[in-house]
Amino acid sequence: MERIDEVYEFYNNGAEIGRLERGLGIVEFYRTKEIIERYLDGSIVIYDVGGGIGKYSEWLASLGHKVSLIELAPTAVDYAKEHMTVPYEAMTGDARKIDKPDNSADMVILMGPLYHLQNREDRMLTLSEAKRVLKDGGILIAAGISKFSSATWALSVYGNGVDFIDDEIYMNMIRREMQNGEHIRPKEYPYVISNAYFHTIDGLRDEITEAGFTVKESSAVEGCSWITPDIAEKWKDAGRRDRLLEIIRITEHEETMMGISPHFIVIASK
Repeated sequence: MERIDEVYEFYNNGAEIGRLERGLGIVEFYRTKEIIERYLDGSIVIYDVGGGIGKYSEWLASLGHKVSLIELAPTAVDYAKEHMTVPYEAMTGDARKIDKPDNSADMVILMGPLYHLQNREDRMLTLSEAKRVLKDGGILIAAGISKFSSATWALSVYGNGVDFIDDEIYMNMIRREMQNGEHIRPKEYPYVISNAYFHTIDGLRDEITEAGFTVKESSAVEGCSWITPDIAEKWKDAGRRDRLLEIIRITEHEETMMGISPHFIVIASK
């Protein structure tokens, strides 16, 4: 198995706290919930694997679902337990070896594991575990980060005082991402997401299909909305938010748009 000490340290130090409540994270959280909600029916058993501090677990539990948060970082699990307002299970665990019985979940959510395992063998093991614990017909919700996300963001601020592209260290990071999807965080940029694997939408779908799932839908999460200046401020205005959402929704299944979206989600069934 691949060593993921840096990923463990990154999240154990609280990287997820507040992330989905500011900036583009607000759009990511809203849209991800919107996509997941299409596949919720009645009261179901859900495993939120690699679910951080439990933002999605809390929301799903509030809707009446039986939720288990399974997270690698103990401090994230502790945070989830201390801040939960509705009951759900929160436990430490590794996505590559889920401590749950076979055929026991109606839905498995992988919002982080598939982009934090650089080794393909470990990503396939994670998908195999998700398939094992899912009931026949169960739903997989799997998120990926576009391998063009760092480059497009850096270009969007280039010349506005954030000239990372002029730094060979940063440029080497995005070269590697665009060429083979491998994200290696430079020590000079400690606030950048920890080591990861960035997909294309085809690459993510191929891995999920190879693991034996049937793909049902592929959706861009933020789409091209992220280039909007001060998007969090505009999001507060109901009228502007509706227009942003309209653009995202119209283009969410557009294959040629997937690479520009920071995140995309593939939904598949067992």
